[in-house]
Amino acid sequence: MRAWWREITGLVLPVACGGCGSPRTPLCEDCGRALYGTWPCRVRPVPEPAGLPSVYAAAPYEDAVRAVLLAHKERGALGLAGPLGRALAGAVRVAAPPGTGVGPLLLVPVPSARRAVGARGHDAARRIALAAAGELRRTGRSCRVLPVLRQRRAVADQAGLGARQRLANLSGALEVAVGGARLLEGGRVVLVDDLMTTGASLVEAARALRAATWAGQQPGGVPVSAAVVAAPPLSFEINRN
Repeated sequence: MRAWWREITGLVLPVACGGCGSPRTPLCEDCGRALYGTWPCRVRPVPEPAGLPSVYAAAPYEDAVRAVLLAHKERGALGLAGPLGRALAGAVRVAAPPGTGVGPLLLVPVPSARRAVGARGHDAARRIALAAAGELRRTGRSCRVLPVLRQRRAVADQAGLGARQRLANLSGALEVAVGGARLLEGGRVVLVDDLMTTGASLVEAARALRAATWAGQQPGGVPVSAAVVAAPPLSFEINRN
């Protein structure tokens, strides 16, 4: 009911820009430029954890971009899924450029804890992934969203945990749902999320995908890259080719 009510109110109530609060628009021109006005690039957290796939981000997590992400995830501004999906689609294009691999793009959202999804009333990463897939299909890329990852055990709230604590908290926490490994065959797999901070969630998600597809007799597991809407500014600054 909470999610339904947010959908209805988003249609009938006056809107303001999720980045700066300007009236009568969910995202103003200036905040849109901050979100997807630059070319996405490779990002690396500090420190960079072992097992992290190549990660590409659309924008630094600061100012308007931070406000837009929080408005969508925490305050239920569901109309921002479209612009955020457009930004994520840009990062996916760089993570998996046309001509790399065979088969369709397979976007695998990193799952949030069930209690977090219940409290927010929606799954932010999955909603943005669906919007990104639609954007990619409109530009001629074959693309599907496969929410095959799920939590196999409870984890502590990541807020307030350091990089090592987050890795330990999430280690072994995810698994691929029964039958999910088969769905990943023959496509170009890209893990997607709204935000990368320490990289712990992406490390665990990539481990779970590789473990499931290795068991399915794909040597080394399925190749995995990752794309996110935003990452800390420092992750952009230390980009090393």
